[in-house]
Amino acid sequence: MKKIVLHGRKVTGGYAEGEALVTHDTISGWGGINPLDGTIIEKRHELVGKSIKGKVLVFPGAKGSSGWSITFHIMRLAGNAPMAMVFKEMTSKVALGSVVAHIPAMTDLDQDPLEVIDNGDWVTVKADKGMIEVIKKRGIAI
Repeated sequence: MKKIVLHGRKVTGGYAEGEALVTHDTISGWGGINPLDGTIIEKRHELVGKSIKGKVLVFPGAKGSSGWSITFHIMRLAGNAPMAMVFKEMTSKVALGSVVAHIPAMTDLDQDPLEVIDNGDWVTVKADKGMIEVIKKRGIAI
């Protein structure tokens, strides 16, 4: 198994590890995710029907309104939040989502996470150290 190390900027501190769920589509918090089960419900999204619960969510960034904070707060309370978030574009929406969900989040990585991380890879986020470790998996579908 191949190991890749990425370095970047902490948005929300902490440590988490889990299976990667990767999308090249931005995510809408309010109306894009069902916070009661963590499922993507936006009809045109490439992950529609998939749950982000317990995953390391790798995505470009947030879109839509400020509903991100309430959606991710409800997901945390319901036990449906992702383990961590790794994203490319920093906005107040995604930052608030990670803060209210109490999950590690990182951005501004030295490599494009959407090119390096695939669905099913095992990802360890060490946000306080500014580091992400990726163990590549082959043949795992979302």
